[in-house]
Amino acid sequence: MSRWGIIGAIIRKDLVEFSRDRLWVFLSVLGLVFYVVLFWLTPANVDETLVVGVHGEGLEQALEQYTAGQAKGIRLVPFASAEELRAAVEGAPGTSERVLMGIAFPDDFLAAAREGRGGTVTVLVDASVPSETRVALSAFVRETAYALAGDDLPVTAPDQQTVILGPDRAGDQIPFRDKMRPFFAFFVLLVEAMALASLVSTEIQDHTVTALLVTPARTADILVAKSTVGTGLAFSQAVILLLALRAFGANWPALLLTLLLGAIMVTGLGMIAGAAGKDFMGTLFYSMLFMIAMVVPAMAALYPGLASSWVQAIPSYGVVQAIFALTTGSTAWGDVARYLLMALAWCLVLFGIGLLVLKRKVESL
Repeated sequence: MSRWGIIGAIIRKDLVEFSRDRLWVFLSVLGLVFYVVLFWLTPANVDETLVVGVHGEGLEQALEQYTAGQAKGIRLVPFASAEELRAAVEGAPGTSERVLMGIAFPDDFLAAAREGRGGTVTVLVDASVPSETRVALSAFVRETAYALAGDDLPVTAPDQQTVILGPDRAGDQIPFRDKMRPFFAFFVLLVEAMALASLVSTEIQDHTVTALLVTPARTADILVAKSTVGTGLAFSQAVILLLALRAFGANWPALLLTLLLGAIMVTGLGMIAGAAGKDFMGTLFYSMLFMIAMVVPAMAALYPGLASSWVQAIPSYGVVQAIFALTTGSTAWGDVARYLLMALAWCLVLFGIGLLVLKRKVESL
């Protein structure tokens, strides 16, 4: 029998063993179904309008006219009383509309402003509103107060020039569900890596590898078969998922290449975890350790503000960023070339380490 025939026989054996492992088959199918359902249940657009509740006797029309010309993206919701506005911000049951921010002008605000008398404008914000939004709302209140009173601002605004670095997403924000694609895709890859680790660990514990070496199969044949099975399972699962999520765009070859690099990377991790674990719990421990570390860049893609420079040192960063770019509108190879090179470098390192660790483990049995 040729070497390829021997490798093919080992691959068929591994696929049969995988299909008999009900735990990982169930987790693979459940993961695909769960991710697809969750993705399509998530809103597909981003509402960039800032909703602000307002109370002020006789100010409704003036505020609407002012905000229409000066503050695009802000929608004012009038309230009949300050108490009703406070209840709406607090989220009390029975309120007409839930708002996270509110402005309560005193009833004699216009008269006091025109006469030069002081007045107190109450700004109500929910605890979940970020501090920068609170500062911006306070500045908006001061500017609105001067405009309604017919006075100019007490300062002269300097000339300024705004330079936007990177893509301008104003009016074209990426929906949260589109940001979830890299997370789902890489999580599927990691689950298949855990399945490979379980398969390798089981064969080592049951001395199946020793029995294979009695046949004409060599250690290299086993390594090639395990690499093929792990990469094929991870790659196929990720492709099926992204097809169901309609993630393939104009540059689908780059996305396929990214998924292939990710599959090779996690296959190396699966071989390391499978060879290092002495039993099921040990293999699971190493697999979870790798999963927690590798999933950090995917979490950072969901919340870009949380990403730090150290995240770029994690091997999965290049794969996640390439998937994110290719599924959110980037079509040029130049947009993802840097990420693909990073992923390729880590693939060579982790896959090489996985082969070396598994080879030594097999030869030591």
